[in-house]
Amino acid sequence: MKQIRLFILFSVFISMNALGQTAGKEVKPTDAESWRTIDEVDYSIQYPNAWDLDKSGQMGMSFMILSKQVNQQDGFRENVNLLIQNLAGMNINLDKFVEVSQEQIKTMITNGNIIESKRVTENGRNFHQVIYTGELGPTQFKFKQYYWVEHEKAYVLTLTCEASQFDIYRETGEKIMNSFRLK
Repeated sequence: MKQIRLFILFSVFISMNALGQTAGKEVKPTDAESWRTIDEVDYSIQYPNAWDLDKSGQMGMSFMILSKQVNQQDGFRENVNLLIQNLAGMNINLDKFVEVSQEQIKTMITNGNIIESKRVTENGRNFHQVIYTGELGPTQFKFKQYYWVEHEKAYVLTLTCEASQFDIYRETGEKIMNSFRLK
């Protein structure tokens, strides 16, 4: 169980690739702009050309899709990232994974506050959605996460934004997240 706790906490902190205040608005893709696809053995996801892809595997991430830097003062790039944890032999289902994750949000993130937590069924698959806020240093963040537990693996897909920028990036972030498909 400790291994799962560390994984969830780790997923929050790695999505914060840089800190600072953002002073601008998102450069939104137009309808005519094409989107790119990441197509892997276990999953696929789409993202706008205007965002950057990091598949370096840094800190165990499968990928990080980063918004463009708005200006020189923009020290944090809002992002969508995926972490996959092997749960083989742990007998962890989605309910238990959600329970552990939410406990960590409340106890291990400074001023962690769960705003919404609900089960969703889409394309015949169940996943859990959590929206929460928390602080890292002086910066307030807002997160939207989707959790799946399938084939003894946990998939944690996260949209990470400075809290003041969440509403600006939410539409594009959700469009990216909602394109995610497990195979």
